Amino acid sequence: MISGHYSSALDCNVLVLNKHYMAVRIIGARRAFSLLSRELAEVVSCEEGIYANYNFQNWCEVSRFKHQFQPDEHDWVSTVNFYVAVPKIIRLLFYDRLPRSQVKFNRRNIYARDSNKCQYCGKEFATNELSLDHVVPRSQGGQSSWDNIVCACTACNIKKGGRTPQQSGMKLITKPVRPNRNPAIHVHLTQTRYRTWKQFLDNAYWSVELK
Repeated sequence: MISGHYSSALDCNVLVLNKHYMAVRIIGARRAFSLLSRELAEVVSCEEGIYANYNFQNWCEVSRFKHQFQPDEHDWVSTVNFYVAVPKIIRLLFYDRLPRSQVKFNRRNIYARDSNKCQYCGKEFATNELSLDHVVPRSQGGQSSWDNIVCACTACNIKKGGRTPQQSGMKLITKPVRPNRNPAIHVHLTQTRYRTWKQFLDNAYWSVELK
């Protein structure tokens, strides 16, 4: 029985590959351990630049040594007798579907694409302090699409009102476009614990669907 040693350990993100080593989604550690324990997946671990594969039993054994010699390089969950390292990458053994061909058009991905910055004043804000603005207002025929939706702070949104940027004397910092791959993945890649994901995410057509 696995329980969280630290409150956040089981909430860590895990990159999922299909059996052909193509990235398909990101899931939580709880789901990853469930797949591993049912022998539906294996761990893919980067060790000194070389990737190695482990089934769940072997990963538990390897974790004992990692906890002794590399305690700061992993997040840990505890069992009755020992610690298990939270895997950063797992590979599904019976799944060969290709990744999604297009990035989902949703609020989270728009915030990630715009890096939580207002596209008019350029300042970064917390998510709850940003709104989504139609560059060309719906009242003027603007559509809800990648190239017509941007993040905007409250002040800029009020200043712009129901007008286009040109009509309100404002200018977009960056032209909004559809991302080639999931923009939220960049948020994870900036964290040290997820640096081993990069090799599997370098190709633009690997659009990773978040949990």
